[in-house]
Amino acid sequence: MSGQNHSAFSEFILVGFSNFPPQSLPAVFLLYLLMYLFTLLGNLVIMATIWNDHRLHTPMYLFLCALSISEILFTVVITPRMLVDLLSMQHSITFVACASQMFFSFTFGFTHSFLLMIMGYDRYVAICHPLRYNELMSPRGCAQLVAWVWVGGTVMGIMVTSIVFHLTFCGSNEIHHFACHVFSVLKLSCGNETSSVTVGVILVCVTALMGCLFLIVLSYVFIVAAILRIPSAEGRHKTFSTCVSHLTVVVVHYGFASIIYLKPKGPQSMDSNSLMATTYTVFTPFLSPIIFSLRNKELKMAINKTFCRKVCSQIY
Repeated sequence: MSGQNHSAFSEFILVGFSNFPPQSLPAVFLLYLLMYLFTLLGNLVIMATIWNDHRLHTPMYLFLCALSISEILFTVVITPRMLVDLLSMQHSITFVACASQMFFSFTFGFTHSFLLMIMGYDRYVAICHPLRYNELMSPRGCAQLVAWVWVGGTVMGIMVTSIVFHLTFCGSNEIHHFACHVFSVLKLSCGNETSSVTVGVILVCVTALMGCLFLIVLSYVFIVAAILRIPSAEGRHKTFSTCVSHLTVVVVHYGFASIIYLKPKGPQSMDSNSLMATTYTVFTPFLSPIIFSLRNKELKMAINKTFCRKVCSQIY
């Protein structure tokens, strides 16, 4: 098979969990299934709460609702397929399905990062320019920001996926990952363009993600400077508390991404690489609704009012 053009292949083989002990797979499957279901439920609860409580119809919660949608879609693209492969003997994925999974994972992943950046800008305007907040964050302006964020994520998905899947694939068709991870797929390509495409993909992804992170950090530099000018400790604490949930999610999001993509490359086992990758694709989306629900007092009270009281009234 060596030397042939495998771009016409009908499928790839995902071998991300193939070296795991078979007896451990049901437990791993159950753990990831529960985390996946909780992720879906948590984000749906946040969306329903924001929809039902008119007090939450503000730019900050509009962006949070969009963030929940992007997280649901991202996990739907990756996790169900991973769960099936944990218990299945057939780990094949068609060429088109692999390209589609890569496109949607990049689209929703970058949309998530762009939304975190916009949420940082929202907190900056609210704290540093409170008198102009309604002007700068008008309903129409917020809707346009969300629309451009989704357009930006889609463009990134199209750009990266089209570049990768225009390459020629030769040799093995085994992807050493539980999903169509871009760098795992690039390892299967051959030809003079492979190295330049790999460098190009890295530059595009790093530039976009680090650009978002830089703007978030810059927003918080101005936010902290404004908070320090507040005379009372109570006022400083109250103002900063509106940023805690967003800041925590940013740290978790970029922290796990850094662990996966910036870790030293060496002779680590495939098992370790697969487990590390699930921290970003499964664990990070799992934590996000928990953080926003527990660290945001206004949202926590709204969830309690919308759901807990209804359940209690039905019981009693």
